[in-house]
Amino acid sequence: MHVLVTGGAGYIGSHAAKRLAQAGHVPVVLDNLVRGHLQAVRWGPLVVGDLADPAVLDQAFHSYPIEAVLHFAALAYVGESMSAPADYFRNNTTNTLNLLDAMRNHRVNVLVFSSTCAVYGNPLRQPITEDTPAAPVNPYGESKLMVERMLHWHGEAYGLKWVALRYFNAAGADIEGELGELHDPEPHLIPRVIGAAHGAIPALEVFGSDYDTPDGTAVRDYIHVTDLAEAHALALDHLWKGGAGGIFNLGTGRGHSVREVVQAVEAVTGRRVPLRESGRRPGDPPVLVAATGRVRTVLGWQPRHSTLPTIVETANKWHLANSAASIMTLNAASIVALRAASTAAADAASIAAEDAASITQR
Repeated sequence: MHVLVTGGAGYIGSHAAKRLAQAGHVPVVLDNLVRGHLQAVRWGPLVVGDLADPAVLDQAFHSYPIEAVLHFAALAYVGESMSAPADYFRNNTTNTLNLLDAMRNHRVNVLVFSSTCAVYGNPLRQPITEDTPAAPVNPYGESKLMVERMLHWHGEAYGLKWVALRYFNAAGADIEGELGELHDPEPHLIPRVIGAAHGAIPALEVFGSDYDTPDGTAVRDYIHVTDLAEAHALALDHLWKGGAGGIFNLGTGRGHSVREVVQAVEAVTGRRVPLRESGRRPGDPPVLVAATGRVRTVLGWQPRHSTLPTIVETANKWHLANSAASIMTLNAASIVALRAASTAAADAASIAAEDAASITQR
């Protein structure tokens, strides 16, 4: 089937698009390319535009026989959300409502949503089950929880079939080396540790060394991005076959501290990682580890690549093979032309829709 992949030029979305293509589907990527990368769109067509623009959404649904949606498009940095909450609610929550409106208008009622463990906040018990009360401590998690509530009520009122996958910490790079993690700036721990090991940044800043954890640093459950992509394909298949939707954690059930990640990178690279300790960041819980029984039982999902050594090895291989500067330059020249072409196509689609409405009224 044709599957709309919002944010499909981004880190996780591009891996999922590749997995869809491997399963015989056609991923139709919709991305504004603000934080996505043109060279990551390889397995299907690209619609350049923003979910804030209903005309872009109509263009995508008119141009392709879309039957389901994988929704990744969002802002996703905890620290940034603390200083710019309005941007997060606008991009993550309001724009998702635009997507749901377009899906309803075009009679598409299957959606797999990229959610987050940030909805749990600072849970009292570990590991975290899906029944743990949601209590976000940052606008990023709050914006995603609001979307989950919208999905629930769209299911009740309009028959939307949906799954929300609450990721823990996505990491690593494509097993075959075709895709990887590239943000500018890069906020995520593992690529920053690798960057510090190779001298791309002067030192790794460790935010908080006084948590109530074995070594004082924050503990997270890291999951390989290829395993995440597989979970999306399984969730889509589950819904398409009439399975019940709902919320699923995606993690491994095992946490690793910042210092453990540093040690793993030093072992893989053979280089020392320079460190600089700082205070805790607002909105950062000390420990986040997933209970994954539900996703394993219902979707039959198994994390096959999510050991810390495999995550670090694939991420390091990607880092060494890809120059961030050259990729950014490649993006810049092509994005301008693509956006212009996409705007023209959206204008044409809008005019055609107005003409059709006029004929209907007459």
